Amino acid sequence: MKRNLKPSGVTRLTPIAAAVGLMVLGASFAAQAQEAVQPDSSVVVVTGVRAALAQSLNQKRNSDSLVEVVTAEDVGKMPDKSVADSLQRIPGVSVATAGGSEGGFGDNDRVSLKGTPSNLTLTTLNGHTVSSGDWYISNITGGGRSVSYTMFPSELIGRVTVHKSSQADLIEGGAAGNVNIETRKPLSFKKNLTLMGSIEGAYTESSKKTDAQISGLINWKNETNDLGILLQVFNEKRTLRRQGQEFLWWEKVDKGAAAAWIAADPSVEGKYLSFLTGSSLFEQKRQRKGGSLDVEYKVSNDLSFNVNGFYTRLDADNVNTNFMLAPYQVLSNNWTNVGGAIPSSYTVKGNTITSIAFPSKCPVADCSAMGASVQDIIARPGSYSDSKFVDFNFKYRASADLRFTGQVGTTRGTGHARDYAYEAWLAYAGNSLTMHGIDAPATVVVDNATTFNPRTGADFFSGWASDTTTRDKENYGQADGAYSTTWEAVPTIRFGVRTAKHDRSLTWLDGAVAPAAGLLANAPKGLTNYPTSPLSNVLQNGWTFSGPSMKEWGDKYVTFNKHAYQSEFQITEKANAAYVMGDLNFANVQGNFGVRYVNTKIDVANASPNDVWKPTLSSNTYNNFLPSVNLRTDLAKNVVLRGAASRTMARPDFGALGALSLNDLTMSGSGGNPNLKPIMSNNVDAGVEWYFMPKSLIAVNLYQMKLASYVTYGSSVAQFYNQTLRRVTDYNMSAAINTKARVRGVELQYTQDLSNGFGFSANYTYADGKETEAAPKSACAEDGNCDMVGTSKNSYNLSGFFENAKWSARLNYSFRSSFLNGLDRKSAIYQDDVGTVSASINYNINEFLTLSLEGKDLNDPLLKSYASTKDQPRAFYKNGRQVFFGLRGKM
Repeated sequence: MKRNLKPSGVTRLTPIAAAVGLMVLGASFAAQAQEAVQPDSSVVVVTGVRAALAQSLNQKRNSDSLVEVVTAEDVGKMPDKSVADSLQRIPGVSVATAGGSEGGFGDNDRVSLKGTPSNLTLTTLNGHTVSSGDWYISNITGGGRSVSYTMFPSELIGRVTVHKSSQADLIEGGAAGNVNIETRKPLSFKKNLTLMGSIEGAYTESSKKTDAQISGLINWKNETNDLGILLQVFNEKRTLRRQGQEFLWWEKVDKGAAAAWIAADPSVEGKYLSFLTGSSLFEQKRQRKGGSLDVEYKVSNDLSFNVNGFYTRLDADNVNTNFMLAPYQVLSNNWTNVGGAIPSSYTVKGNTITSIAFPSKCPVADCSAMGASVQDIIARPGSYSDSKFVDFNFKYRASADLRFTGQVGTTRGTGHARDYAYEAWLAYAGNSLTMHGIDAPATVVVDNATTFNPRTGADFFSGWASDTTTRDKENYGQADGAYSTTWEAVPTIRFGVRTAKHDRSLTWLDGAVAPAAGLLANAPKGLTNYPTSPLSNVLQNGWTFSGPSMKEWGDKYVTFNKHAYQSEFQITEKANAAYVMGDLNFANVQGNFGVRYVNTKIDVANASPNDVWKPTLSSNTYNNFLPSVNLRTDLAKNVVLRGAASRTMARPDFGALGALSLNDLTMSGSGGNPNLKPIMSNNVDAGVEWYFMPKSLIAVNLYQMKLASYVTYGSSVAQFYNQTLRRVTDYNMSAAINTKARVRGVELQYTQDLSNGFGFSANYTYADGKETEAAPKSACAEDGNCDMVGTSKNSYNLSGFFENAKWSARLNYSFRSSFLNGLDRKSAIYQDDVGTVSASINYNINEFLTLSLEGKDLNDPLLKSYASTKDQPRAFYKNGRQVFFGLRGKM
């Protein structure tokens, strides 16, 4: 079941339309203002959009490999509240507002390259890995490797480099590519003392709440420019609400569920029906807080040190409510010996029952034990995720020809969620469901849904609880060298070694719900109703319990004193790597070539079916050679031709290796496979770039990836103890297995400085990703569905900007076509096409202060997902528009 955000207070802003109008008017006025002031080229953190654009394009042009660069100014002049917001404007980059199939919560959260899943893209910070957990329970238990970008506010960023082609000195783990986030460094600032800060209001239309967001930076360096200290802090709050409709259980009608109906009309047997159609409400209070401390010391021109510490925590209390129409209960009436009902009306289109209705009067002899609808309320007080690291690195020039760099550090991340779930079956009432495919939410009617009226002929209550915590940590060390040779064709030889030990564990405590919790007199006291939904057709103003009352109820009646050992895992991964790489410079060709050797040992302890921790132990070792070559040549003065070939690898998600997740209501689940092999990819890239005028570019890039041992999911039936039914039941399981796949595509890029302060950029990416081997029991083998997770065939971005000495404005539209978002409850989940509009306008009051107004999701996008066919929707969600307004200062 899914989620939405909390009803909140009454603080309102000017209407959204007025905010957009102000942006447009400001940009029009700015067109008549004076020309932009050119920034001082000695300042590392640039202060103009066009200057940042020039810096990004220059770094792209001069790189030996295929890269894209986003500077601090790119981040700062858009409503970019995480790095992912900025990266979505890069060709070949896709972003998702969720870490899995949970549908998204309005913030860009995961980044992927070249139409591949996000776990095939490695994200590093200052060149090293970063551990992080998740606050959302399925991502906690799923044990993904991809970093949640919501953990890293854009204020920390100095530059982001996206490596689309590999080279031997890059850390392995990004089969599709690497994203390196670089923070600002103390000695890079121009002044001896620099102060920067911002205070903003963040308004979310859906919750109608405005929250404060504060950040600050202080940097000091001495007069001799050999010692610097940089401190950054942030504290940012958000109140979110997501409302929607979910189709949680598409199933074929059979005699076990609808014997009376099939007897009356045998043609309905085998047709698909939404057995659970939910009106969902997810509410959340978010607070992201933390900071970083960086000390840089230059001992001499030959030796320097840097120590960087970072901490971020996202507190994410949330309540997820789902009022579900359950026609399978009326059709089967399986709580009594009374036969099931026959619908009063229904329609069938193709293989799907598109409407079904039952009368207001009880359609069988006794409806006292029958429930036409069920309400699930899941409160997660205290949910959070955090990330932290301490990193020490050095630079040493041993001689004029030999240089060394190195780093050693440790990183830790935690994700935690505690679930208090209250499930109530309601008394029979007239109800109906009318489908509209993916075009619009289904029309759902449940008589008297606004009142808490539980059934009386059988237990109405079922409750469950869990307490899940994932801990992720890595200790790493790395040393790199560069030797300047006397060879003209190979001017520099680079070499290095790296070692890392990574530990990931999942602890799962089952909550024991006291019998008294199910008494009607002991129900949570905060009875309330859904806010009016912005979606049409959905059930409106259904009853629910408030988050605080759910917490009070759970604290009183739930205890956690037993491990769910079958769901826990412990994984230790040791990786050692060495590489050698040569820079190339012969004739009119530059580039690099090299090879990286990686030894990986993975120990997995998981799936203990006991009352004590006696897990299944698995151990595997892999040795991989990763060669790479990158070449570039100037076809003409401003035309660059590029080519690259490489073998890369990514390691399976920890959850794919070890996790077991069960859903007692739908009797489905997913499980890990500790014997999964690393995902190997053979890659080829070729492109041409034409820098036809300053700050302008036209580029085309073609790529192909052939993935061996790609991870997909096969199906099986397994028996587990059902905590809700209190007996062993069959579960339809999806388990991770290796297969083969390929991705090929083309990236088009156009950027132009139009003069007089105006500029424009556009990019388009076509990606075709398919599984090329039908793994046993996989969707590819069983249904012919060989789509890869995360591959949108078409994505594009359109962006225009204006800037002068006083004003700057940008308008951006991003589009991503439908893609497979995962598997859930025996069916695929595709996210449908979605486009988003963002805009920003900034006014420089003086050289120290800037007013800003920014809007995100201004077109109020509707997130839609569906199963293998659009006749079977999976979800509709609205998160609402977001507006940020504030004041930034620097001196």
